[in-house]
Amino acid sequence: MALSAKEEKILKSIVVASENDPNNPEFPEENPKFPATPTYKIKVPGFSNVWLKDESVNPTGTHKDRMAWELIVTYRHFLLAKKFGQIKGPLPSMSIISFGSAAMAIQTQLKKHSLPSLKVLTDITFIAENNLKALKKLGCEIYETDLTRKPLNWKDILALTHNSDGIDITSSDALDPTTRFYDWMSYEIINNSPDYCFIPFGTGNLYENTLNINKKEVSARIHDPRFRGKVRVLRGCNFLGATSNNPRTKAIKLYSPHLPFVHHNEQWIRLYKYSGFCGEESGVYLIKENYLDKAMDIAEGQGVNCEPSGIAGLALMIQMMSKLPKNKKMLIVNTGKTKIPSD
Repeated sequence: MALSAKEEKILKSIVVASENDPNNPEFPEENPKFPATPTYKIKVPGFSNVWLKDESVNPTGTHKDRMAWELIVTYRHFLLAKKFGQIKGPLPSMSIISFGSAAMAIQTQLKKHSLPSLKVLTDITFIAENNLKALKKLGCEIYETDLTRKPLNWKDILALTHNSDGIDITSSDALDPTTRFYDWMSYEIINNSPDYCFIPFGTGNLYENTLNINKKEVSARIHDPRFRGKVRVLRGCNFLGATSNNPRTKAIKLYSPHLPFVHHNEQWIRLYKYSGFCGEESGVYLIKENYLDKAMDIAEGQGVNCEPSGIAGLALMIQMMSKLPKNKKMLIVNTGKTKIPSD
């Protein structure tokens, strides 16, 4: 089936340089490079070897830009399938539960490539007013519900966003969110060969993706071309996710009343530990609010662009200070701060 002139133009605009060639990366779209974002040393009182992986330089300010790009690549697959006569009709719209960052990143890319607008399901209690206005201005279709009432499955999300023929990207395992959304970023993280790695844990996709890539490389006979890490160090690396169960937390993008689509659980991480895919202290930890304040002070004092959710890994490291070796290599992942488009 032939594509329309508009669809052909969209297809040609989505260029995937390579799947895993570090010399021919795919992100960011305008200026692909690997690593795509910097890692640099920061000063944290009591520690001598702390590094920051800084995702705030991404187009809309957070690591969600990487996921957004992968969804544009998904639309490329849709267009090719349509061109080969495998599917018919208009391209499907995507639905997502979001409080700002993911929806901002995705809709920015969808708008750029003239693709169907994102349908966003949110809760007015949790989303910031400026984020809501920005999403509407970008062209998102906004739907509101009480997300505390019950866990929603993909059918619920599609129904609530009036998208029965579309795709819920909050839940779809077919999109490979724990192996594909952040695979390049995961390599950028583990290539630093830290002893401890602190990662914000919201949806869990980034944490799970990083652990899955680490598992793949520490047990590989033939490494991915992007891998530059030290296997012996990475087998003992402690991957610590930072999250909150406080509905009034400053780290609002880490809290959710329900996380029905998370793969991580206690047995999952125990299996990884027993198999030697990560260190003994790996796991997801709750952060206390006062440590978020301390982390923000330290980060902003060194010019780091961040918000409490994005710098939660540093908060967790400070919270655990008395239990951590002070001279080991610590890597803090700053997932960034959403850039609100100016009027």
